[in-house]
Amino acid sequence: MKPSLYAHPFASYCQKVLIALYENGTPFTYRRFGPEDPAAMSELEALWPLKKFPVLVDEGRAYIESSIIVEHLSIRHPGSVQLIPREATSALEVRMLDRFFDNYVMTPMQKIVADFIRAKGARDATGVLEARTLLDSAYGWLDGLMENRNWAAGDGFSLADCAAAPALFYSDWVHEITAQFPHARAYRQRLLARASVARTVDEGRPYRNLFPPGAPDRD
Repeated sequence: MKPSLYAHPFASYCQKVLIALYENGTPFTYRRFGPEDPAAMSELEALWPLKKFPVLVDEGRAYIESSIIVEHLSIRHPGSVQLIPREATSALEVRMLDRFFDNYVMTPMQKIVADFIRAKGARDATGVLEARTLLDSAYGWLDGLMENRNWAAGDGFSLADCAAAPALFYSDWVHEITAQFPHARAYRQRLLARASVARTVDEGRPYRNLFPPGAPDRD
């Protein structure tokens, strides 16, 4: 039986899992939130009362958190693209970089985006400044890392790149990866040119009007 993914195509952590699925052509049932699948959200709430997504259901069990879902897919539904290296030290680097992109790029990006949703009198200028400062530090570190690499953990596309793609896609929208970080910028472009990533970007394109700061006319 195919796994089922409860997700939305414009949500960054959902895109992370979708990239992993598309990389290996893994068959799955897409429970996409919206009018075309009105039962999906109520089913998600029954599976995971915190109502956070994505959630993957496979073999009668629900898996939460995007990194865990990708790890599960690499074990139960492996394909030609090995998203988690078998060699322990290489796998550790992939997992470390996955956490880097989630914690130090995705999280501050989401903090900036969330601030646009608040009423003007409740906005957190100090928190947004801290988030922008953290992004600049993350871009600088990533720029050095990517100077001689094609993908985050080296030559092979991995979980780390699944995490990097949506994180850098959206973070550049709210806090540009400037020419000061040429290797990080080039890496983002390589990600966007990857077929699995391009597919997720295209699937999310109809929802760009939902982006609180306003989506730029590019990408």
